[in-house]
Amino acid sequence: MPLYEHTFLARQDVTQAQVEALMKEFQGVIEEGQGKVTKQEYWGLKNLAFKIKKNRKAHYAFFNVDAPPAAVTEMERRMGINADVIRFMTVRVEELEAEPSVQMRKQDRDERGDRGDRGFGGPGRGGPPRGDRGGFGGGREGGSTFRSRPPREGGAPGDRGPRPPRDGDAPRAPRRDSTESEG
Repeated sequence: MPLYEHTFLARQDVTQAQVEALMKEFQGVIEEGQGKVTKQEYWGLKNLAFKIKKNRKAHYAFFNVDAPPAAVTEMERRMGINADVIRFMTVRVEELEAEPSVQMRKQDRDERGDRGDRGFGGPGRGGPPRGDRGGFGGGREGGSTFRSRPPREGGAPGDRGPRPPRDGDAPRAPRRDSTESEG
């Protein structure tokens, strides 16, 4: 029989128990069609890249399916009718993976906590402390590599005066203050 990987997204306002009930329902559809679901995974409630049917998040569920095409078609037909399912995708594959999917391994990695030996900046993360970066920062440590320019001739340190003309510039009329009235 052909092998498939199937993922569906359920609305954000249904509970995890309802999503697991949906998974059992769709597994039953596959088994009615003489197929079998070899692996089921609930990936959790995740943010969507864009709104889908007014939902910003969705519950993700994943199946490995070993079933005839008619059983998969029937499952997809029922998902299309079900109001709780907002998207689904089935992909035919050459072989099914027995180990946990990448999404499940990612959750394991998140549960293991912070890794301080990666060399990224910040205290406790294997790099220099945040205030010691140099660059544009400035701040209390004075980490800026850029120094202020000396003032133009004839002006106070904060007042650089009018800009000298550039090559090809026409002389400019003095600017009027916005508080002056015309005429």
